[in-house]
Amino acid sequence: MLETILAFKLHELLQPQFYIDNGGLWLLLTIIFAETGLFVGFFFPGDSLLFVAGIFSDKLAASLFDTGNSFLNLLLIITLTAIAGILGNTTGYVFGKQIGSSMFGWKDNILFKKKYLHQAHDFYEKHGGGAVVFARFVPIVRTFAPIIAGIVEMDKKRFAFFNIVGCIAWVTSMLAGGHYLDKFFMEHYNFDIKKHLEVIVLGIVFITTAPVIIKLVFGKTKSSPTN
Repeated sequence: MLETILAFKLHELLQPQFYIDNGGLWLLLTIIFAETGLFVGFFFPGDSLLFVAGIFSDKLAASLFDTGNSFLNLLLIITLTAIAGILGNTTGYVFGKQIGSSMFGWKDNILFKKKYLHQAHDFYEKHGGGAVVFARFVPIVRTFAPIIAGIVEMDKKRFAFFNIVGCIAWVTSMLAGGHYLDKFFMEHYNFDIKKHLEVIVLGIVFITTAPVIIKLVFGKTKSSPTN
């Protein structure tokens, strides 16, 4: 029996379809909630999972309530995942706010500098809305953005507004992208993208992580002292 439980390969945990096939709608919602507000959720494949969920939206909707209409099924999944993402971010924000007030009283040490906390506070006061929205589209960053927003005590009404806007934009673009791209290729080219999900997932991962990598590489280059 142990061999059966461990039969799947470890790399399958990084494949979005694994969660769709083995956990369905409820696991999808749990992952979206965790990835957008809990420290432990940063390793989940959020973007690619939503994209693949869009492809299988009819199947996911049928496990709860099949409307009989492909568009309405997609709309149902968008609504549920948006709610999960909004609640996830809210949880991260509340957690950050709970520990944030005490952090302003911490003394500086090797790992912590209070000035950086004040700088982060000023940044969120000025750009917090955009940061919350765009963080949704960046892996790992979207997990910690709401927590940091809570730590620096970003205005809760402002956070709530951009949290809702960002989450709806994120889940709608990813789910609708997968749903309609699959239909487009099948109707116009008779090409089933379900058979090439690994390549597509790799492409999504590259596109979503490229801005972060570029920022890290070129940012470090610019900040390096010249001789």
